[in-house]
Amino acid sequence: MSDEKEPAPAEDIGTLLQVRREKMDKLRELGVDPFGQKFETTHAPGKLRENFEEEKKVSVAGRITALRDMGKSNFIDLSDLNGRIQIFINAKELGEEQWEVYKQLDIGDWLGVEGETFTTRTGEPSVKGQTITVLSKSLRPMPDKFHGVVDPQIKYRQRYLDLIANERSREIFQKRCQMVAEIRSYLGERDFMEVETPMLQDIPGGAAAQPFETRHNALSMDMYLRIAPELYLKRLLIGGFDKVFELNRSFRNEGISRRHNPEFTMLEAYWAYADFEQMADLVEDMICHLAEKYCGGLQIEHKNAEGEVTKTIDLSRPWKRAPYKDLVAEAAGSDWWDLTAEGRRNKCKELGVEISADMEDYEVSQQVFEKLVEENSINPVFVTHVSKELVPLAKQNTSDDSVVDVYELIINGAEISPGYSELNDPDVQRARLEEQAGEEIQKIDEDFLLALEYGMPSAGGIGIGIDRLIMMLTGAESIRDVVLFPQLKRAAG
Repeated sequence: MSDEKEPAPAEDIGTLLQVRREKMDKLRELGVDPFGQKFETTHAPGKLRENFEEEKKVSVAGRITALRDMGKSNFIDLSDLNGRIQIFINAKELGEEQWEVYKQLDIGDWLGVEGETFTTRTGEPSVKGQTITVLSKSLRPMPDKFHGVVDPQIKYRQRYLDLIANERSREIFQKRCQMVAEIRSYLGERDFMEVETPMLQDIPGGAAAQPFETRHNALSMDMYLRIAPELYLKRLLIGGFDKVFELNRSFRNEGISRRHNPEFTMLEAYWAYADFEQMADLVEDMICHLAEKYCGGLQIEHKNAEGEVTKTIDLSRPWKRAPYKDLVAEAAGSDWWDLTAEGRRNKCKELGVEISADMEDYEVSQQVFEKLVEENSINPVFVTHVSKELVPLAKQNTSDDSVVDVYELIINGAEISPGYSELNDPDVQRARLEEQAGEEIQKIDEDFLLALEYGMPSAGGIGIGIDRLIMMLTGAESIRDVVLFPQLKRAAG
């Protein structure tokens, strides 16, 4: 029996591995399968402790995460994602045969226990073990629970070790699962229908991004992993589905950074007869609902590794809404939109905003927006009426033909969600897509344009980057901390 209280030096790892394998062999000699069979439980460890009652017959299973060896009487902790329960193991209670089995166990092993609940003299909710069942022998020692997994390579490549050792990681991913389920419930309660659209597409559309390419052998054609589900969801609006959404995996063959992963989770939703203002209301309400239910309120604290609060995001309603041009003018100078294109380029030098020679004029303004407005916006702001060149799938504003009726929701220095009054004029849509495609006119989705000619109702649409949303709500500083298995460069050797 070993409690492995301290991490073993590297030269002792081989010895520990050998000892565990010897214990596995011993279990087999005793007629016990080291990797277990079916085991019926009445309670999970964390829930049993949370709703504890004395003198109750229980059957509980979990991983051994602590072991206090006091000779013929031992205490162990059985744990699951929701917590732990203490188990009292006594040689006399178990009997000679089961005691011998118990002596082959280590921290990290999975164990089933049947027994009766009681409270120790120190007030600890516990189970007096009467029979034990080995469910899986761990052949490698667990990470040091006091220091957790701190090496980022181990943290991301061996996420299971991170989840075993780091309570913070377990909490983030549990919240992610709960929030995604709640988003589905929230939209379902408002009569949105969840649908599934193709991940393999012959023409990737719905966004300007570099796709991943593949080959469909049976059809003898090149295909692409979708960059967005938008054009297929709009086909469903045309088909009469007036409220649809998809929680989807999309793929963009672009850079990896603190806020970008090539494979990501996105929510897209479309609401017939609505506009971008109604979609903004929907998103604001939904995010506040998630924060109040899973984050304890609308003040979202972000902390450093030492637990010190570094920033607080205030989600109190109503959220600020401001036109794109006004925000750029506030940051770059009230004369920004009165300057010539060359004047705006010169102003960028004064502002310290880097631009390239091949940027279009609207891209210069967008660079100013990203560097001086977006990156400095911590509390929520709906940036409305963006330049039409930036959003080719949105409806043009009737008062200013240089902008479209959209919002971009910025929180914590990043775009969390765009929302549109969707463009449904097939002729205008064709012109916009041709302008965006340039010489690569073959990349236009003619089937989508054909569908538009059958009539798409006026509609509002949204996209929400789920990974970024979870980052904001949990205080995670890297997208890799909210994606269970992020893309990584192949390990050397």
